[in-house]
Amino acid sequence: MVVSPPKRIVVAISGASGAVYGVRLLQMLRGMEGVQTHLTVSDAGWLNIQQELEMPRADVQALADVFYPVREVGAAIASGSFPCDGMVIAPCSMRTLAAVALGLSDNLITRAA
Repeated sequence: MVVSPPKRIVVAISGASGAVYGVRLLQMLRGMEGVQTHLTVSDAGWLNIQQELEMPRADVQALADVFYPVREVGAAIASGSFPCDGMVIAPCSMRTLAAVALGLSDNLITRAA
């Protein structure tokens, strides 16, 4: 029997309102067999998670298989050689959207994107 490698999905939560979307995505992916999630959260994302969901950081981090601090720009997900099947930024602030569109890489979210 051949075992397929897990599908790697990068999930980023930025500072836009609607942190529930990123957290709910992690919850859904957690229940899927053969999916490995890699998470990073911006500073403003953590603030929104706290204000909107009142969830401790440890609970959010536990939803992902791998967590990376947003300032760790040398993390595996920042490399072009990191094989992944997709990336979702949910919610995505206008600042993050603009940085991705312009190719800025000032944090792990924009660098990975």
